[in-house]
Amino acid sequence: MTGTESAVKESAPGASAGEMRRLRRRYGRRHVAARCGVYAAAVTAALLCALPFLWSVISAFKQNQDLYDPESNPFFFNMPATPDHVTFLFTDTPFLTFVVNSLIVGAAVVAITLALALPAAYSLARLDRPWGTPMGIAIFMVYLVPPSLLFLSLTRVVVALHLENTLWSMIVVYPTITVPVSVWLLIGFLKAVPKDVEEQAMVDGYSRLGAFVRAVMPLVFPGIVAVVVFSFTLVSSEFVYALAFVSASPEMVISTGVPTQLIRGDVFFWQSLQASAVITAVPIAFFFNLFLDRFVTGFTMGAVKT
Repeated sequence: MTGTESAVKESAPGASAGEMRRLRRRYGRRHVAARCGVYAAAVTAALLCALPFLWSVISAFKQNQDLYDPESNPFFFNMPATPDHVTFLFTDTPFLTFVVNSLIVGAAVVAITLALALPAAYSLARLDRPWGTPMGIAIFMVYLVPPSLLFLSLTRVVVALHLENTLWSMIVVYPTITVPVSVWLLIGFLKAVPKDVEEQAMVDGYSRLGAFVRAVMPLVFPGIVAVVVFSFTLVSSEFVYALAFVSASPEMVISTGVPTQLIRGDVFFWQSLQASAVITAVPIAFFFNLFLDRFVTGFTMGAVKT
C-alpha cells in the first residue's frame, strides 16, 4: 500500500469507491506538488551556492576590459574569453610549487595527526577513569585558542629549532591545531564501537594493539576519513602560521604564496586569483564528495557518543 492510499484510508475510512478515487487523485496531486516543491527548493539552493564558484570560473577567463567595466554582466562573457590569465598563473608564478608544498605539508600533518590522535582517543575512550571526559574536553579547548595568541610563542619555538623558512616549520606546528579536535572527534567514534569487539579479538590471540588495528580501526574508518578530510582542509586554508613562519617564496604554500605573487601593492591580478581558487577547490571538493557518505557517517556517529 502506497503512502497516498494509506492517507486516503485514514482520512475517509467509510468512503465509497467514487469518493476513494476522488480522494486518491487529490492526494496524488498533493504528493506530486510537494515533490516538485522539494526539488525546486533543492535546485534553487544548489544554484545559489554555485553562483560564487560560477562567477570565479567566468572571471578567470575574462579580459581586463570586460572585468572592470561596471556595465558588463559579471556572469556572461561580454567580450571573447581568454586563457592568458590562467597561463600567467602557471608560467609567471611558482603556483605549481605552492601546490606541491601544500600537498607535502597536508599529507605530513595528516599522518602525524592520525599517529597521535588515534592512540590518544583510544585511551580516553577505553580507560574507565573519572578524569577521562574532563581531559577530553580540555584537549578540545586547546583547539579553541585563537592562532593570533599563539603564533608569537610558536615562532620562538620554530626559531629555536632552526626551522624558519622551511616546510618543517608548518609540519611541526600544524598538529597543534589538528590533533586536539581530531582526538575529540575520534573519542566519539571509538565509543560507538562495543568493547566486546576488541575483547573477542584478544581472546582469539591478538594483543591489544593487534585488536585495535585489526578489529577496531576498520569499524571507525568513517571517522578516520572525517579526520583526514577535516585536517587536510584545515591545514590548506590556514594563513596566520604560514605567513609568520615562511617568508621565502619557494617554501610557501597556496594560502600565502598566491596572495604574495598575485597582489602587488594596489595591483590585483583578479583573473589569476580566481583561477587559483578554482584549481585549488576542485580537487578538494572532488575528494570530499568521493567520501561524502563516510564523512557524514563519521561525524554523526561521533556526535552521538561524545
